[in-house]
Amino acid sequence: MKRLTVLLMALTMTATSFAQTTETKPPVKKIEVNGSAEIEITPDEIWLNITLREYMKNKTQKVAITTLESQLQKAVEAAGIAKENFTIENVFGYNYDQWWKKKKTAEDFMARKQYRLKLNRLDKINGILAAVDEEGIESVNIASFSSSKMEEYRKQVKINALKAAKAKAEYLLSAIDEKIGNVIEIQEFNTDQYSDVRPEMANMRAYKASADMAGGAPDSNIDFKTIKVRAEIKAVFGIK
Repeated sequence: MKRLTVLLMALTMTATSFAQTTETKPPVKKIEVNGSAEIEITPDEIWLNITLREYMKNKTQKVAITTLESQLQKAVEAAGIAKENFTIENVFGYNYDQWWKKKKTAEDFMARKQYRLKLNRLDKINGILAAVDEEGIESVNIASFSSSKMEEYRKQVKINALKAAKAKAEYLLSAIDEKIGNVIEIQEFNTDQYSDVRPEMANMRAYKASADMAGGAPDSNIDFKTIKVRAEIKAVFGIK
């Protein structure tokens, strides 16, 4: 019985000692802040979709896709665009509905081809499109755009966001005469505003008509619209 009493007293004293140790441990003083940063850049990688289509010049003469493709290819080469930046994206076609014909012929099938053109700028696109038969251009649109230095920009904007978080913690603490300590936690959020949009370009037949009246289509010196690269960081700092 004595042994049991001594053991219970020892356990009680140990538990009390542990509780006192836990209770007297001071809480960690910390501050949690968000920091954000943003940079605006001009894309230097622009992918353009150009769709050409065969058409009937009159009831018996068809303008072949090979003719239109040759015009486009020569215009791309003349613009100094590398061969690997001009590729075929898709091929499709349809039967031309000629109601006066009872029997379909090879002339009734109209082929279409979609090409992908990679550009650094859009300044040469006017001259390229002006060199192609206007009736053979079905559509032109920007498929996507980006920057060859996108990863560098993303890295830099995250660094700037973390610096902004630290600066915020410092000036908030200075208001209560406290100083920032070591960083405890850093969390980044994927808030990159860059997106793969597809804006349609203007009607190409109207464009060609106005260009021909003006004696050709001069190269444009207007920059492509900028894109934003944004980052947000949550940081937890200790307080000294």
